[in-house]
Amino acid sequence: MILWAENLYIGKKLRRKKDSTIASISSRKLTPGVYCIAFASNPDNLFDIMDANQLLFPHYKKAEVKIVGLAKGKEEAISLVHDMLLEVYNKTGAFNVRTYFT
Repeated sequence: MILWAENLYIGKKLRRKKDSTIASISSRKLTPGVYCIAFASNPDNLFDIMDANQLLFPHYKKAEVKIVGLAKGKEEAISLVHDMLLEVYNKTGAFNVRTYFT
């Protein structure tokens, strides 16, 4: 199951296509070149960066994935995670991303 953060972070290259990209991912369609930033599946990590098409795998029909960011390309996704982590740390002094983004 895909859950979307209320304050979704969007990379610059994807801003114009935000709504159609979210609709495509939600309806389980191919979404080439788009990367999702989600809360980590491993509780020892902060985020998972995954190709949006990974969400088409059967495992993700049952697993809960909370997406907090979208980017066009892996490099932009890494840059967006960097910006998100800086924001969390600057505002809270810690890296508790799950609390900050919920």
